[in-house]
Amino acid sequence: MSGAEDDMKTGIHPKYFPNAKVVCSCGNTWTTGSTKELIHTDMCYKCHPFYTGEQRMVDTEGQVDRFYKKLEVRDKFRADAAARETAKVTTDQPISALELGARPEAALTTAGLNTIADVVARFEAQGEESFLSLEGFGRKSLIDLKKRLRTRGFLPEAAETAEAETPAAE
Repeated sequence: MSGAEDDMKTGIHPKYFPNAKVVCSCGNTWTTGSTKELIHTDMCYKCHPFYTGEQRMVDTEGQVDRFYKKLEVRDKFRADAAARETAKVTTDQPISALELGARPEAALTTAGLNTIADVVARFEAQGEESFLSLEGFGRKSLIDLKKRLRTRGFLPEAAETAEAETPAAE
């Protein structure tokens, strides 16, 4: 038992190729030790501009072009995000955009409330009790409706409404 080979555990190390062949895209080949038997590379010491002294672009796609592509993707992402935000704050959307569920949406549609604008107008004119009088629309549906309208900014927060409804103590 001489050497490090006898001391290594069996079955846990990858196969080692002492004469692995490396092939460059310029045609140059050489051998080295590796865990892969054949290695393909794009550039070596015989064709790299640093070693050859040539002034040539190695990059096939220009850095400027890649930069402009990144800018286009960023601008598109920002435009999509802005469109999503404006879609959230417009009241001309159908009530299905609130994702309340089939039963509450059917109850609101039966009552003639087809858009978010209709629902907000009814809240302002008749209050939340008018929604409880709708058939098929209960307290949980009302809570969900108010929560969804608040998250989109169509109704003031609960603390603000409570302060507005209670008269100030004199």
